Amino acid sequence: MTDAPLAPPRSENFLTAKETIRSWFLTIDHKRIALLYAAALFVFFFIGAAGAAVIRIEMLTPQGDVVSAEGYNRAFTLHGVIMVWFFLVPLIPTTFGNFLLPLMLGAKDLAFPRLNLASWYVFMISGVFTLAAIWLGGLETGWTFYTPLSAVYADGWVTLAILGVFISGFSSIFTGINFIVTTHTLRAPGMTWFRMPLFVWSLYATSLVMVLATPVLAITLLLILAERAFGIGVFDPTLGGDPLLFQHLFWFYSHPAVYIMILPAFGVISELVTAGARNRVFGYKFIAFSSLAIAILGFMVWGHHMFTTGQSMYAGIVFSFLSFLVAVPSAVKAYNWAATLYKGRITLNTPFLYALGFIALFVFGGLTGVILAALAVDLHVHDSYFVVAHFHYIMVGAAVTAFMGAVHFWWPKVTGRLYNEHLGRASAILLWIGFNLTFFPQFIMGYLGMPRRYHAYDPEFQVWHLLSSAGTPILAMGYLLPVFYLGWSLYNGRPAGPNPWRAQGLEWTVSSPPPEHNFHGPVKVTREAYDYPKEDAYKGPLPRDAWREAEDDREEGQAAEDRR
Repeated sequence: MTDAPLAPPRSENFLTAKETIRSWFLTIDHKRIALLYAAALFVFFFIGAAGAAVIRIEMLTPQGDVVSAEGYNRAFTLHGVIMVWFFLVPLIPTTFGNFLLPLMLGAKDLAFPRLNLASWYVFMISGVFTLAAIWLGGLETGWTFYTPLSAVYADGWVTLAILGVFISGFSSIFTGINFIVTTHTLRAPGMTWFRMPLFVWSLYATSLVMVLATPVLAITLLLILAERAFGIGVFDPTLGGDPLLFQHLFWFYSHPAVYIMILPAFGVISELVTAGARNRVFGYKFIAFSSLAIAILGFMVWGHHMFTTGQSMYAGIVFSFLSFLVAVPSAVKAYNWAATLYKGRITLNTPFLYALGFIALFVFGGLTGVILAALAVDLHVHDSYFVVAHFHYIMVGAAVTAFMGAVHFWWPKVTGRLYNEHLGRASAILLWIGFNLTFFPQFIMGYLGMPRRYHAYDPEFQVWHLLSSAGTPILAMGYLLPVFYLGWSLYNGRPAGPNPWRAQGLEWTVSSPPPEHNFHGPVKVTREAYDYPKEDAYKGPLPRDAWREAEDDREEGQAAEDRR
């Protein structure tokens, strides 16, 4: 893809170039800031997961016998607020987006390195506010902060939590601005728009949503604070306000926010599928423009969250039609990934298994979204576990699976070490089985009438809740197992070499871990993206031990690298 500059000595990589604590907390290196974000998200994930554990334990029996109704409300609010605002929204953009965007474009850093560091500090400050609200007793509004509950009746630490989420919005905006400007101005010579990796396209579309939609949420949350603090009537009907106005404003942001979570995942899967199949991506421009189409259409479908609020029939029809329309660019991606596999030389390595798991979960979650876009069906399953299952299939099943695939794909690049492939495959399979066992029963019980957010329920739903709770420990093993073998690989893993997957892309042309300033010389891009050699094209039936063959190639490449 490029006339690659020579790799620098390993001692000059970004991890070892400076080793003081100060050098980490005052760094303006995009790669180190990505790792700072990763560490913060790791902590937030386990706090949010603790809330989920309380929920699933409580749901083992129909009676509310573990926590009180208020305690249950606070548990699912903790889970939702932390997972949505402090894990899923920043998950891929702040970690792999930060780490990879300049490397993929041939730049030395993001356009505004100090703004990038500021975004991390703002994120951490917002997290402190929110965690303080939880530590002091929590709140019971759910992650949606619906009014008039949040504005008038809730007696928890609502103000503190809303302030935390409000501040976190600035972190998103800083990151979005940085990514947009970097993509426009810091592309290496020869890196035209249609030579950019599809992960960059997905980050660009995500950044547009972050910059345009987040201010709407910020203003909405400020209005709640104004109503709670000063009695200004905005959403409270007794003060002349309108609670439905909150829902319009909230979902105008929060539906596009779904695409902040899932669009970067699409980009990751495009990279994993092409590398796993060693094949040129099918329909590059269709996939690139489908990311923009999803981002644009995402601003037009907020009303499908409000079919049951009494909005006009004609508005419901329009929002239903537009929601169906979002399925078109989403399907373009799924079909193109499948077409990319055709005649590819597929290696069933760990990242590719995660990619396959993502496609299955996303397609199923997306199809249930189409069901929810139908007015009549939505009226039946609204506010039921069907919606909970759909949301988790997209936001957790798909997005987090893509993140885990990204971790396993770029781990050798970030750390310079290989991990145990057998354990990697086992974790991918455990995650997929555990997730489906946890959330598929929720589709059924939701369709049968089990409402969400109830801590006591009719005994006829218990078998479905038992199945759902039984999947949780398997899912947890799928998440925890990589912590151990990836941690082990940091000290004992074999050196990875610059390109253990023989993948295409500028990030694979530099040493692993990358140098402090990414490239030692000017970069010039001379090839198309995903320009896999023709000799890697399909030449017949796959050998039964194709993955072993690939590993042998990788070891030979590493040995050659070590000799150099």
